[in-house]
Amino acid sequence: MESNNQQNTQANKAADEGSKTNDAAPGPSGMADPGDGHINIKVKNQEGTEIFFKIKKTTNLKKLMDAYCSRQGLMANSCRFIFDGERLRDTDTPNALEMENGDEIDVMVEQTGGSLARAFSHTLAC
Repeated sequence: MESNNQQNTQANKAADEGSKTNDAAPGPSGMADPGDGHINIKVKNQEGTEIFFKIKKTTNLKKLMDAYCSRQGLMANSCRFIFDGERLRDTDTPNALEMENGDEIDVMVEQTGGSLARAFSHTLAC
């Protein structure tokens, strides 16, 4: 009889947990934030191409920056990631920067060789 009571108690707990509702408020995109400690962040380059990432609020943004560079075939040291006008550091986290679901990070890719090419063509013209 005691084991039946334990089984009923466990079944009731499972039913209670299953009936809980998610009281999360909708985010900026109109979708409810799951409240699981993750946020969706948009990374936008100079041409306007956007890539979306879902990361934990406590994850160092270096992980996101490395993933972006890997997907785009870029060297990590050639990219500058900007949020709210400030350059991101590897150790920054969404929590530390008070990021919200749907926030945007801008990416600037360093272009090298432009001035050297012009100097070389000027030398040839003389």
